[in-house]
Amino acid sequence: MEKFLKRKASTSEPNSGEYHPNQIDEIRRKYLIRGPCQPRGHTFPKNTIGRRFSPTWFDQFGNWLEYSIKADKVFCLCCYLFRDQFGGQGGSDAFVTEGFNGWHKKERLSIHVGDVNSFHNKALKKSEDLMRQNQSIASAFHKQTNIAKTEYRIRLNVSIDVARHLLNGELAFRGHDESEKSFYRRHFLETIKLIRSRDETVRNVTLENAPGNNKMVAPDIQKDIVYCFAQEILKCIFEEIGDDVFALLVDESSDVSKKEQMVVVLRYVTCGIVKERLVGLVHVKETSSLYLKTAIESLFAEYGLSLKKVRGQGYDGASNMRGRFNGLKTLIMNENSSAYYVHCFAHQLQLVVVAVARKHHGAVNFFEMIDVLRKSKRKVEKLIGSGEVETGSGLNQELSLARAGDTRWGSHYKTLLRLVDLFPCVMEVLQYIEDDCENSTSVCQARGLQIYLTSFDFVFYLHLMLRILGVTNSLSQALQKRDQDILNAMSLVQSTKEELQEFRVDGFDSLLEKVTSFCEKHDIEMVNMKEDYVNTKNRRQKTNITYRHYYEYDCFNTVVDMQIQEFGDRFGEISSELLVCIAALNPHDSFCDFNQIKLLRLSELYPDDFSSEERIALEQELRLYIRNVHQDEKFTNLKGISDLAKVMVETNKHLTFPLVYRLLKLALVLPVATATVERCFSAMKIVKSDLRNRIGDDFLNACVICVVEREALAKVTNEDVINRFQKMKTRREQL
Repeated sequence: MEKFLKRKASTSEPNSGEYHPNQIDEIRRKYLIRGPCQPRGHTFPKNTIGRRFSPTWFDQFGNWLEYSIKADKVFCLCCYLFRDQFGGQGGSDAFVTEGFNGWHKKERLSIHVGDVNSFHNKALKKSEDLMRQNQSIASAFHKQTNIAKTEYRIRLNVSIDVARHLLNGELAFRGHDESEKSFYRRHFLETIKLIRSRDETVRNVTLENAPGNNKMVAPDIQKDIVYCFAQEILKCIFEEIGDDVFALLVDESSDVSKKEQMVVVLRYVTCGIVKERLVGLVHVKETSSLYLKTAIESLFAEYGLSLKKVRGQGYDGASNMRGRFNGLKTLIMNENSSAYYVHCFAHQLQLVVVAVARKHHGAVNFFEMIDVLRKSKRKVEKLIGSGEVETGSGLNQELSLARAGDTRWGSHYKTLLRLVDLFPCVMEVLQYIEDDCENSTSVCQARGLQIYLTSFDFVFYLHLMLRILGVTNSLSQALQKRDQDILNAMSLVQSTKEELQEFRVDGFDSLLEKVTSFCEKHDIEMVNMKEDYVNTKNRRQKTNITYRHYYEYDCFNTVVDMQIQEFGDRFGEISSELLVCIAALNPHDSFCDFNQIKLLRLSELYPDDFSSEERIALEQELRLYIRNVHQDEKFTNLKGISDLAKVMVETNKHLTFPLVYRLLKLALVLPVATATVERCFSAMKIVKSDLRNRIGDDFLNACVICVVEREALAKVTNEDVINRFQKMKTRREQL
């Protein structure tokens, strides 16, 4: 079935004889529910005589005409699906076999339709009959009473409600023991009893059990319902995108069963609002860039999207993603030069902090000791669990250090904050380990930690890294916003660099005051800053510098300078021509950055979005636009291009200045960070856990879409799900 359903992404023709007869109608039905592949926003290429496919033909022949992006040809969906039911008639028709691309012969489309008894119209009638299940032979044999239909609708509605509840709560549909396995059924029966108690018409009707394929608590029914939810969500997303441009955010990660899953998120603008929506979780057998591109193309073909409409790419720093020669971003840009790549700002920020933590000896030693402390904390938890260490009010249970990740340095910031707050408790716990633990290694570690934590060196680096991580954490949190635009992100990066620079010039004395205060509060011996510095590794070696010089220049200045240098190196792309031109759209300070020449140049960087005639018209439109917004009070005090786009839609100026609004959308579509992708991975780990590691790829994909797009899930009505559910397969019960 999977091979059959991938025809839209290829030009090969599968033989329906390869499939079981009971599967054929199900396959055809899935095709018909999805409809013909019609990538209306695609940039259709010209053929050898300079003619191209016209998207207006989709409107005229919309119920059967589908276009293959790969082959640049059109096919007839219904004739393809039912060609084997008419003795091979139409088998030589180009619309069924090889595909048609004679764009100068539009009349061939009408000829293909033919008269009432043509092969095409017979196939079209077969398609319509297949989708009307209540007129099928099976349905005719299975006569339903009104009571039976009422029962069926109630059961189906309840099953949909239960599935919605489980998806909203990120709960398992089935578990690893009997109590969890029966959860869905118990919830189903409880809801049924509640309905019966409230509704006189169904009080005497048996609703718990149903015959044959009408068991609404069966796993297959649950999966079908979740699939319907996911498809309705995707339908809403693709309707919002329409023929407009969008950005592509992709990353891959392994699930709990060690299978590589690729998350595909689209970023687009609708009604002046930026949205990032999950459209697919794809199992990939290999992580090469070519394979990933093929998987993306297959997903796009399935939903009628086109790589030609991609205007931005956002990935992390992996070589298979951003490689200069064979990376995914390069492969896509070879086909679409307007699909500009932006390295995830949040990922770059993490690399900035990691670089300092790995280069400066004092910082390296500090974080190594913090990791040892965290491991010691876990040992304390084990000792408490075994009863080897006594617990008391205000002691062990108060020690709670956030777990840190190698590339999630916001967790380190939380750890340091808690360490400052819980310092006395930490010291008491270490003393417990030293006194009561029988493991000599743990005792030595605890003793060493106590010595280090009561040193001036530790207190100094604790407050220094707290300040640096605090500054970068504010930027990191801002980058997690889904509607964050590229200009605002650039501004935040610049502000962070300026704050670090100011801290570099004037921050040492204030830092020293905090260090001194902490030492006095916890009876830690202070260092006399005027005394000569003594190198603890080689006390015989004279340094000829004071402690103040050492801590201010060798430690403080060096660490902060490293941060500032890394910011400059990692965010060098901010000076790129594209982003410099986009900055001319910024509305801050009464559009002080407005530059007509830069905006005209920006339109040239998107050749597929602005024709030569539109670029000429844009010049005049820009003059009127800047004069008009200066005179409108609603455009004062705008903070960024996101606010500008929203106000333009609210005031209908996006209709008055459509070319300017098009520039705005192109700027807003550019991705900033892959935070949404990371959220999808988090949802995937919740849905497919160690106890639920046998979830199939299709069911996992549908569940994750529903969990991540929870707001869209709430808007999907039961009636929408019922309609799609009934059309999916041959159902004995009909409504």
